[in-house]
Amino acid sequence: MESFEDKLKKLEGIVQQMDKEDVPLEKAMSLYEEGVVLRTELVKMLGEAEQKIEILAKQSDGTMAAGPFEGEDEG
Repeated sequence: MESFEDKLKKLEGIVQQMDKEDVPLEKAMSLYEEGVVLRTELVKMLGEAEQKIEILAKQSDGTMAAGPFEGEDEG
């Protein structure tokens, strides 16, 4: 299984290839499809990681308690 970083590096490479003006349409379509798959996998991996993260929050009585991570949603 590829790591998050490996998948992200692949996606960045695809973006760089698609930025070139001389990419044939069929190649661009293939790269786009691969990029969409990678993006979906990356979002899933981030979601799974987020579920595992707990943060420590200071309670009103001064004690620390673990709670779920409440990150910002990115549409």
